[in-house]
Amino acid sequence: MQETVFTVPMALTDFIPVFLFGISAVLLIRDLRSKMAAGVFACLNLGVCLGFLAGFLKALYKLLIAVGIGEFPLLNTLFLPLQSLGLLLTGLSIVLMLALRRKAALAMAPLTLGFISMMVIGLGAMCAGLSVLAVKMKKKGLIAVFLFCFFCYMAMGYLASREGNSTAMNWIEQGVNSLGQLLLLWGVLSLHKAGLRDFKL
Repeated sequence: MQETVFTVPMALTDFIPVFLFGISAVLLIRDLRSKMAAGVFACLNLGVCLGFLAGFLKALYKLLIAVGIGEFPLLNTLFLPLQSLGLLLTGLSIVLMLALRRKAALAMAPLTLGFISMMVIGLGAMCAGLSVLAVKMKKKGLIAVFLFCFFCYMAMGYLASREGNSTAMNWIEQGVNSLGQLLLLWGVLSLHKAGLRDFKL
């Protein structure tokens, strides 16, 4: 039963990657605001908010079980659709920003492959877009950071798709998630310190 799987320290640890993502999101919003059209910037805001909400609700779900208040399955069920859509919108907003700056047409094929496909596309777009920014800002070393971040997210998606019926698997899942968010924060913070807000695309 899940009441024996989740502990209070584990549940509180699950909030760490959530807030790491939140910090990365705030930095991106501040630095990219002047570089995006209103619609694209709204897409970025909605994406990061949905991504943060997804992680927060799942961490809250575990905490409520751990402290004995009860289980609220909806909080857990919302995680995949919210995170998938959030990461998709975040990634697409960055790609659109780069594409529109180059005045290139961006072909947008309908995405009907489900939530997992959306997550892969969104993550790939986000990490690729941030890698392009890193190259433009002569921070090529950050490509490896965003690449490893992408792999951590993929591993997280795989682990989340399995039955989380053991304490060990839940700790592994949280460790991979935290590592991915730390890598994202490292990359975004590095771009921020390098002057992303004032950088001319």
